[in-house]
Amino acid sequence: MSALRISTDPQDLDVALIHHFLSTQAYWSPGIGRDVVERAISGSLCFGAYLEAFGQVAFARVITDGATFAYLADVFVLPQHRGQGYSKQLVQAIMAHPQLQGLRRFMLATSDAHGLYAGFGFSAPARPELLMEIVHLNPYAPASAV
Repeated sequence: MSALRISTDPQDLDVALIHHFLSTQAYWSPGIGRDVVERAISGSLCFGAYLEAFGQVAFARVITDGATFAYLADVFVLPQHRGQGYSKQLVQAIMAHPQLQGLRRFMLATSDAHGLYAGFGFSAPARPELLMEIVHLNPYAPASAV
């Protein structure tokens, strides 16, 4: 396994790569516009993961007030770099970040990585009856596809 460098420096992010993955490969954001990705990045604490020989290979962002709440979103490892333990390293770096300590609630949504996140203490809501949401299915689809 190559050494993974994890950075929260926004200057290190490969926004074109992030946008391409989120818009074409992520099940949660098909067709998302680059402008939306750029706004999401600018309003979040972002984590890029890099390999010296490849550049950016993984990404995650955390929406947080830095005091009481955080939401982990847009976590991915490029397909050709999966199975190397990079997702665990990335989530470990996120959980250890100084701005994300002492929070009352840290949330995420996933359809396929429950085992990864359970290893870091995430679980199904203890009282789901307290939670509410507004969901817009495929908000990034062209108007003709809706």
